[in-house]
Amino acid sequence: MRTWMIGKDLAKEWDGRLLFEKVNVEVYEGERLALFGRNGCGKTTLLKILAGMEEPTEGAVERMLPLEEWGMMKQHEEIPDGLTALERAYREHGRLHELKNRLETLTLRMSGGGPEAETALEAYGSAFEAYESQGGFDWENEVEKQLRRIGIPQETWNLPYASLSGGQKTRVRLAALLAKSPKLLILDEPTNHLDEESLHWLEEQLRSYAGTLLFVSHDRQFIDEVATAVCELNPDGIKKYPGGYSDYKAHKERELREHEALHKKQEQQRKALEESIRNYQQWFLQAHNAATHQNEVKITQSFYKAKAKKNVSRYHAKQKQLERLEAESVGGVRKAPQLKMTLEDEGFEARTLLRFEHADFAYGEREILRDVHFRLNRGDRLAVRGPNGSGKTTLLRLATGKLEPTSGEVKRHPGVKIGYFSQELEGLPVDQTLLGSLLELPNMTQTEARTLLGCFLFPREDAFKTIGDLSMGEKCRAAFIRLYFGGANLLVLDEPNNYLDIDTREVMESALMRYQGALLLVSHDRMLVRKAANRIADLDGQGGFELFEGTLEEQEENRELQARSPGGREENERRLMLELKLAELLRGEAGQRKKEDAAPISIASAEVFDEMRKLKKELQELNDSKF
Repeated sequence: MRTWMIGKDLAKEWDGRLLFEKVNVEVYEGERLALFGRNGCGKTTLLKILAGMEEPTEGAVERMLPLEEWGMMKQHEEIPDGLTALERAYREHGRLHELKNRLETLTLRMSGGGPEAETALEAYGSAFEAYESQGGFDWENEVEKQLRRIGIPQETWNLPYASLSGGQKTRVRLAALLAKSPKLLILDEPTNHLDEESLHWLEEQLRSYAGTLLFVSHDRQFIDEVATAVCELNPDGIKKYPGGYSDYKAHKERELREHEALHKKQEQQRKALEESIRNYQQWFLQAHNAATHQNEVKITQSFYKAKAKKNVSRYHAKQKQLERLEAESVGGVRKAPQLKMTLEDEGFEARTLLRFEHADFAYGEREILRDVHFRLNRGDRLAVRGPNGSGKTTLLRLATGKLEPTSGEVKRHPGVKIGYFSQELEGLPVDQTLLGSLLELPNMTQTEARTLLGCFLFPREDAFKTIGDLSMGEKCRAAFIRLYFGGANLLVLDEPNNYLDIDTREVMESALMRYQGALLLVSHDRMLVRKAANRIADLDGQGGFELFEGTLEEQEENRELQARSPGGREENERRLMLELKLAELLRGEAGQRKKEDAAPISIASAEVFDEMRKLKKELQELNDSKF
């Protein structure tokens, strides 16, 4: 297995702050590595250093694979105004894109006539041959094929790239990179803004990708599906763990247990050594003093001196043991600060908090939602899923009263208190400081406000930062502070964990699972939906709405059963009904059910026997159809 790249003793300072140091990393051909770490630990910076886009403060990168055969998708990029989606896709392959532009320029010059046209014609031949020999036309076809496969239809290609949604831009860039087929592909947050269908497509593409992959993602299921190893970046280095995120978690938990056990053992050894050293010190002094004051017999004096010398030797041996132990000490487990979050409602006792009664919504003639009908009770945690643009955010806005249905009704209990988290983070007081926004709360003291900011991972110096100047992850945490104090009995959350690192996501999940009120949730994070939701609403993008009464795991099992057995749920229900009816006939109860005052039907009667035979035959046919 060839080595494509080695990073040796890499360190990086940023604005006088050390992001990381002692980073030693090797990337081998065929690996799919997930770079993992908390927000702000320097993951994106490390990717740029490895790709030659930034220089490290210390250390060096040795690249065995030429940078021309690398491909990188950055989180943010600057694109010239007026560029179409298709042109943006072509730009990814620099060399072929330049040749393509040259051919187009020469074609324009040839159409003008005169000496310039003749010169252009001569140049066109060699440029055409170069483009063809380097696979330019095959590359164009591959770009267009990948755009279609990832969900960018042809009618979108000539739209301005700047006008596309975040998810569409991500898909265009991914399609362009995959069409280029680099030997080493670096992706920084490729799952941002992708809906579930696009995520599945990307997972399949990357699992079958023949090259080497290095990526950053906060999507735990994506890491599980794609990664062959997880590289955890910390301020003091990097460590590689085999497998996906679930494997990484298991390794970390085992490491933590072993570390704690070793630390406990070392502390016990330390205490025993320190006790021995104190004892030897005391014995030495006693023997030394006895030898000093002993004048009666020289033999006795020699005995005490020998005893003192022996004790001092043991004393020095124990001291050396203690020094070795301290040198080998693993120390206590250093845990990074974690978000501390508890969501509590105000004890609202009503059962039903929200009802959609055959609600429709449309923008002009464009139908977004059709015949949405469900109720949300206390303790319900309903996840709304569907492709981008299917109306998920619209449904949440209808629930909160920010929009009104075109027809039908949305009814909220008069006493319901809604806590709304918008993915656009609207409603935050962007002109206020973090501390000032908290001090407006009733009975809030400055000490309590600073303590609360610490619980939400804001350092002391951030208290006077204006909310509008915060990063997106910091703004998310600021928005959660408002939910923390809201006392809402209905939480409506639209992509609540965008921009949050995995540690913070898991704390938020725990808080949502303990929450006693009702939850209406939109999220592309499948792990969050899997853990938090007990009902699933699916939107099909054509206005359709389907409600599943169960968890995501149960829904997946149901779909798998339907795929194995055409007819699926209907067949199961029919089978259960036939078995129940057959059991009733065997007990002689069928006649009683049909008519209360009738006498029980004899099991030997021809009519009952014939019905039982038909039921058994139909049951056998259903069972045979399963296999």
